[in-house]
Amino acid sequence: MSRESAPDVVIEPLGDSALLLRFGAGLDAVANARVHAALHTLHAAGLPGVVDLVPAYATLALHYRPEVWTDANGRVPWRNVAAAVRVIFRTPPEPAPRDDAIIEVPVCYGGAFGADLDALAAHAKLDIADVVARHTAATYRVAMIGFAPGFPYLFGLDPALHMPRRASPRTRVPAGSVAIGGAQTGIYPAELPGGWHLIGQTPLVLFDAKGDPPSRLAPGDRVRFVAIDAQRFDELSHA
Repeated sequence: MSRESAPDVVIEPLGDSALLLRFGAGLDAVANARVHAALHTLHAAGLPGVVDLVPAYATLALHYRPEVWTDANGRVPWRNVAAAVRVIFRTPPEPAPRDDAIIEVPVCYGGAFGADLDALAAHAKLDIADVVARHTAATYRVAMIGFAPGFPYLFGLDPALHMPRRASPRTRVPAGSVAIGGAQTGIYPAELPGGWHLIGQTPLVLFDAKGDPPSRLAPGDRVRFVAIDAQRFDELSHA
């Protein structure tokens, strides 16, 4: 596959109407911060014909209208877009100014709300209370939204709570389930299949297609989980 390099970023075509900008690989917080900085910079640049910018852990997809970037010289559109991106990145992207407020997510842990909490505690060789304490002590950063609309992948999980995904995924995971898979924690925004370990559930609605914005959480947001009991879960569910 053809690709071009700019300082610290590899640019390659993704089909005939998108570019993929690579800033690293894997679950790398530094690369993810660079993705968010590039996202902010490209939004501000306002390149013509750009219809979407989609951040992931270490990559950023730039979707564009090919007809806007087709020239009389017959050069393929993606190379024209890549050239424009390289010009923008001559000045290294800087992080977007951001409200660093922490978004609190209430969670009822264990029991009917978190069927795998006991198994995760046994795997970690910790008491249930210790697992909950560690999970609620961290401040997380939304690395990306993916898998399903509104599903946040969160950086910051205590290494003691890392656990390989389930050998057999569930066909139905309840909406609002808070789960751990490998080195990640996240929240299922709707009833979905999934192979992560369920440790709790939030009564918050994470995604509403009619909302503005539709997703409660966005890439770059800071999140902290707050333990609640079943009574408080019921109250918030009907609020």
